[in-house]
Amino acid sequence: MLRSWLRSRFPPECDIDNLVQEALMRVCLAQERGEVQSPKAFLFATARNLALDQLRRHRIIPMNSLVENESLSVLEEGDSIPEIVAHNQELEFLTEVIQSLPDRCRQVFTLRKVYGMAQRDIAARLGISEHTVSAQLTIALHKCTAHFARYRREREGRS
Repeated sequence: MLRSWLRSRFPPECDIDNLVQEALMRVCLAQERGEVQSPKAFLFATARNLALDQLRRHRIIPMNSLVENESLSVLEEGDSIPEIVAHNQELEFLTEVIQSLPDRCRQVFTLRKVYGMAQRDIAARLGISEHTVSAQLTIALHKCTAHFARYRREREGRS
């Protein structure tokens, strides 16, 4: 039952057999410690979380071999230290701006702009309408634009 439930909800690249095995092992360990009140619910929740973790890792970690990457330079030759510092400061500022967004705006913005999800997929994932996704993106972009305008004015005022 768990295998078919996972297959119906997750893409084929998920290793269903490993997910089931890992979930069963975790349920057994938790039950030994007396932490499980509803084994079936705990099993399905554990399997779902493992599948989501597996998908997240699959999207984030490039599957290139380390040997292929040995030729890559640690520092790009064209970037000077001041440029690197400025770039890192801008990334830090962008992170602060995104974190300052209201929760729903931040979720929608991150799923769309960071993970590149389609608006209909975001709507389905968050259980909201596509119109709400569009409205939240608009709000997020306006707030980000306002933050960047203030940041730019402050930087120009210091120069």
